Amino acid sequence: MFAVIQTGGKQYIVKEGDKLKIEKIEGEPSNEITFDTVLLKTDEEGNDLVLGLPTIGDAQVKATIVEQGRGKKIDIIKYKPKVRYRRKNGHRQPFTTVQITSI
Repeated sequence: MFAVIQTGGKQYIVKEGDKLKIEKIEGEPSNEITFDTVLLKTDEEGNDLVLGLPTIGDAQVKATIVEQGRGKKIDIIKYKPKVRYRRKNGHRQPFTTVQITSI
């Protein structure tokens, strides 16, 4: 069985046992979380398809938080020639790794 969920402004295809790196969600590692915005749910062969308009009301996907972290550093550099203008900045995007337990 797999489902399509929406979190952090993005959509993910998930199966039981999958690990996902998603936008940061508050919580400690080993906490249980529930995704309520399930857009599609079906079995492995695609026979028992349930499509939400826009979401499926009673469907939930449960997951466990595995890790909270920050991604690799991205350098932002602004430069204008001939005027001695240079700016360097950095950014590390926070993320949460979750493992899907049940659909």
